[in-house]
Amino acid sequence: MMETDILVIGAGPAGSTAAKHAAINGARVIVIDKKSEIGSPKRCAEGVSKEGLEKLGIEPSPRWVTKEATGVRMVSPNGTAVNLTEEKVNLPEAGYILERKIFDKHMAMEAGRAGAKIMVKTLATGMRREEDQVVVNTAHMDRELEIKAKIVIAADGPESRVGRWAGLKTALKPKNMESCAQFEMAGVDMAEPDCIEFHFGSVAPGGYAWIFPKGDDIANVGLGVLTTITDKSAYQHLLEFVESNPATQNAQPVELNIGGDPVGGLLKKMVADNVLVTGDAASMVNPLTGGGIISGMLGGRIAGQVAAQAVADGDYSHENLKIYEKLCEEELGESFQKYLKAKEYLLSLSDTELDTIAEAFKDSDFETINTKEMVRKLVKISPKALLKLGKLF
Repeated sequence: MMETDILVIGAGPAGSTAAKHAAINGARVIVIDKKSEIGSPKRCAEGVSKEGLEKLGIEPSPRWVTKEATGVRMVSPNGTAVNLTEEKVNLPEAGYILERKIFDKHMAMEAGRAGAKIMVKTLATGMRREEDQVVVNTAHMDRELEIKAKIVIAADGPESRVGRWAGLKTALKPKNMESCAQFEMAGVDMAEPDCIEFHFGSVAPGGYAWIFPKGDDIANVGLGVLTTITDKSAYQHLLEFVESNPATQNAQPVELNIGGDPVGGLLKKMVADNVLVTGDAASMVNPLTGGGIISGMLGGRIAGQVAAQAVADGDYSHENLKIYEKLCEEELGESFQKYLKAKEYLLSLSDTELDTIAEAFKDSDFETINTKEMVRKLVKISPKALLKLGKLF
């Protein structure tokens, strides 16, 4: 049996960030990941905001930034495009397209440099309480190994098994889980190769399709759908989108990624005795955009800090860990509630309504692109916007 103060299960960006900050704050930390290679396979469109990296104190590196996006192109069902580029507007949310296979390793290395011990090819298979600590059973390099910890940070992805072992409700309703499929493609011919591109409407029921450029003619091309409102799989919708979209008709896939994206807002309960859940495991995903890298890392940072303090206190109880939920609510939860309302509004729009809105936005001059300004303009165009969004922003 190995012993440690904090065991982090899952070495994605949220888990590695939690491990790094727990170690910085003086705790003994072990990180385990079931994969042989951290970061592979990716399950992500790989976009992050510059603002988010700045907030986390992370300096962008050419090793893991494949492309700087200088704008956003939003396309309605009939092909009407609204282009918002740095030339026209100030884009505080413009960001980078990452190479997740390198970025995730970079973050794990940062945790290692901070003092965390990293163990790959180590699968958590069960968990039990032992006095005031927990023992996690693992399969490590095909042999059984027990790890005893004062606190476990579950960063094991959507519908966390580890969270369930601790008695937390991590299972999600179908309406709160997007089913996603994505190709990485070569030969993509984008209209605006420096912009990230979003396609709305029946092309992706309950979600949207995206094309995120990665430099040259390479891009991530994917979509998310709600299985509650379509009979087709996300993969079938993706094939149709690729065939019909002028940018991708002649492109070739070199990688396929399929997975779930939790878009229902933060879990109500994210702590139990000796256990915190973070990242996708805690649904730390923007409900409107489906993006979860930055928000997961912000949650991971809080998890690491709270866990390290609890170790210093010698108190690993649910009561002492509850501050984590409060801090996450302040950092993420309040804004997520607004994004949930905005998502409900978007889901209520028909293709025709989306086309009308795109036409109205097409030639607009925005001083800056932010949520408040977008909503103000929407309210002028759409009575539904006033009804659903007017009081929010």
